Amino acid sequence: MTRFSTVFRQLDTSYFVDITKEATASDVQRVLDNGYAKSLEDFAKLISPAAEKFLEPMCRLSQRITQRHFGKTMRMFAPLYLSNECINVCRYCGFSRHNDIPRITLSIDEVEKEATLLSDQGFRSLLLVAGEHPKYVSNGYVESVIRRLAKRFPSIALELGPLESEGYGPLVRSGCEALIVYQETYHEDTYRSLHTAGPKKRFHWRMDTAERAYDAGFRRLGIGALFGLHDWREEALCLAAHTQHLNRVCWKAQVSLSLPRMRPAAGEFEQIEFLRDHHFAQLIAALRIFAPHAGITLSTREPPTLRDGLIPLGITSMSAGSSTEPGGYSSFDETNFTPTADQPGEQFQIADERPPSTVAQAISKAGYDPVWKDFDQSLLDDADALQANERPIDFNAANPLRTVGAK
Repeated sequence: MTRFSTVFRQLDTSYFVDITKEATASDVQRVLDNGYAKSLEDFAKLISPAAEKFLEPMCRLSQRITQRHFGKTMRMFAPLYLSNECINVCRYCGFSRHNDIPRITLSIDEVEKEATLLSDQGFRSLLLVAGEHPKYVSNGYVESVIRRLAKRFPSIALELGPLESEGYGPLVRSGCEALIVYQETYHEDTYRSLHTAGPKKRFHWRMDTAERAYDAGFRRLGIGALFGLHDWREEALCLAAHTQHLNRVCWKAQVSLSLPRMRPAAGEFEQIEFLRDHHFAQLIAALRIFAPHAGITLSTREPPTLRDGLIPLGITSMSAGSSTEPGGYSSFDETNFTPTADQPGEQFQIADERPPSTVAQAISKAGYDPVWKDFDQSLLDDADALQANERPIDFNAANPLRTVGAK
């Protein structure tokens, strides 16, 4: 199977960038009249300057496509940071080893305490996050965490340093269903200038992480770019190409996209390219029109008013009440579940500090259902049993796939 790094080496990015520069209003209108973007060329037209005047019809089309494939639902999840220890030097990241921050690695009991606080808020989907350090996987720490949390959380995703497929196998078997990895920037020269030490320097190897995770059995694959490191349109084109490739070769998994924008963090890095709010909305709509089945995640990096406004546009998953510091939830206000003090060991500063219940209310107010649980391992167990002719699935039983509004 051809990996994306091979496809990427042959991708003529300048050709698609030229399309964004040369696209006309008529070009954009033709794509919208078709009702979908059938190619990277079409996607390039939708993120062009010429498409900015079509933002409203693009958003309406994005909304229709999203509701057609996902209904009026919003998946809720929370990040849980295990550790901020890291061996990489990444100029833009608060966890970078050159930053003078308190380094914290939670014990498994401490992780469970944090997870209990999230569970009490209604969450049944977790994203486990850690800085890149080999000891997390070499000593079975992450596996033990997953096994402990899987009893309470049906959906567990990981965001940690890339591994080979063999390293992911035990994590899948422990109960993890999703792997998230950001390329950060698809511009190789920029990537190399920002990652100056540590294993993260391996640009192409990181690019193939999602496919290695798929080989290991993950059923959800998340990719993204950190907007603010390079020209946003070029990053978007590469992300769209990556999405297209994964949909072709990892067709048994759901592909989801994250579009984080730079936020203040430890260190003195200043973002290179600012992605403005109207371009952000244009990008979300263009991705939905190009990748109708892909999940699109919106994090607490974005401010409350913008997040609420983007709910109907094409978003399918939102975090809420987030902390980006290991152990941070233990210091939250018990009534409002919001930070009570600065968190010096955080990866970045969040912008939406509303408690999960308030975010869920905003989602409901927009006419959407907040989904706290949309997956249960028993569903896969039944499917595996049916495939093995061991026992049939009881289709009359309550469907554990989606629990809307229930906690």
